[in-house]
Amino acid sequence: MALATAMSAGAQETYQNAVLATPELDGSARYVGMGGAMEALGADLSVINTNPAGIGLFRHSHANVSFGAVTQGGAHTFYGANKTNASFDQGGFVISMQYGENSFFNVAFNYGKERNFDYILSAAGKLGGASQANMTYNKLNNGYIAQGELNGNMYGSQLDYLYISQFADEDYDDGFAIFDGDTYSMGRGQTGYIGRYDINVSGNSNNRFFWGITLGIYDVHYNAYSRYEETALSGSDFEDVFVEDSRKITGTGFDIKAGIIFRPIENSPFRIGLSVASPVMYDLKTSNYTSLLTYDGKVSYSESEISDYYEFRMNTPWRIGVSLGHTVGDYLAIGASYEYADYSSMDTRIKDGYDEWGNSTSSSDDIMNDCTEYSLKGVSTLKIGAELKPSASFALRAGFNYVSPMYEDYGYKDGSVYSPGTYYQSQSDFTNWGATYRVTCGLGFRVENLNLDVAYQYSTAKGTFYPFQDGVYTSNYGDGTDIRFKRHQVVISLGYTL
Repeated sequence: MALATAMSAGAQETYQNAVLATPELDGSARYVGMGGAMEALGADLSVINTNPAGIGLFRHSHANVSFGAVTQGGAHTFYGANKTNASFDQGGFVISMQYGENSFFNVAFNYGKERNFDYILSAAGKLGGASQANMTYNKLNNGYIAQGELNGNMYGSQLDYLYISQFADEDYDDGFAIFDGDTYSMGRGQTGYIGRYDINVSGNSNNRFFWGITLGIYDVHYNAYSRYEETALSGSDFEDVFVEDSRKITGTGFDIKAGIIFRPIENSPFRIGLSVASPVMYDLKTSNYTSLLTYDGKVSYSESEISDYYEFRMNTPWRIGVSLGHTVGDYLAIGASYEYADYSSMDTRIKDGYDEWGNSTSSSDDIMNDCTEYSLKGVSTLKIGAELKPSASFALRAGFNYVSPMYEDYGYKDGSVYSPGTYYQSQSDFTNWGATYRVTCGLGFRVENLNLDVAYQYSTAKGTFYPFQDGVYTSNYGDGTDIRFKRHQVVISLGYTL
């Protein structure tokens, strides 16, 4: 019973965790149109997550809702994952209460989308004799998997289990069937999102010092289906190998954010903002259904499959930010912000028991965290934006973001480390993404107490995709292939101010 409990409560793997840990630029159309560079300017519900003090700049109660669509450039529909999808991006309100001539106390709630998982991957390349089957054989040959004890040994992954069931005889006497790979192709469709529910209290002291605290609650919905194929060089026992994998991740998390904004010069609207966010502490459950199919080039097919689930915890890194904002009259606003988060410090955790009150406890998966430290690094996010108002009822907006790379060039998914996160792997591929660039623009219209805002965002990143990396015998790996992610987004917001 104790063994069964340990096996169903594991830690996830670095590259899968990185997908969950990274936020995106999303929110109201005004916020997106200015590239999100509003942390020191404030007075927009979307800053509730990036600098809670920005909610303190509201002087009137306000409600806002945002929706739109996202589309992935150059992608094609893949097993139910569409290149274009509708999106509900933001909805919230702030109640502003004045308690002095120039002082306010505000309470706010806002829903935002921390991450949109909609993504379609397509990649192909050469293997040059390498294969996933050979990777499993190398683990067996070097003692990283105990023969006949794969299910009880944390070195082996679920992929290893499938390959052993297909390529090795019962006693391993004759080793593996020969499979020297020639080419590979991969398709994956991701859907889902992380919703964020923020509750904020904030204040304004004499229109010069602003403060705010936000409690964030997160709701995770991740779904992915992938189909991987290897073709063989001549002389192999099989002609083709297919791995199909369906994975679902659900769970919740929470964090605390705090921030201040102040005007250092009494007679100047110039503002400086400072913010800090605790790690998002996730409690997650992942489940998968994975199958492996071999084809001998004639009529013989052979298939193995595995289905499993487990629960784990993950803490994202701390985030710190500094921002600047300035207004010129009532017709121009300029903002800039910088945020830093060290993703190499991300903490993958094993749920390992229960306390005296029946709550589950966890401890750091030090071995997997070493892999994280090796493959990931600190990320700097720079945002600049501006808003020009030719008239009181019309606004023009533009912004730009630069997000430095999270992945080390030499990082890889190591399937040979002793970790529950290794055992529950059902995919061996990974992508080392480079920097992300975002360009935004927008329009705003105001009629009495109503506002209508529209924004457009284009984001792009380049990366190198690898089908697998053999952590035991490093010459057994597939060639990397360059891929590019391009996303177009349109956001429309409707708001009302009392």
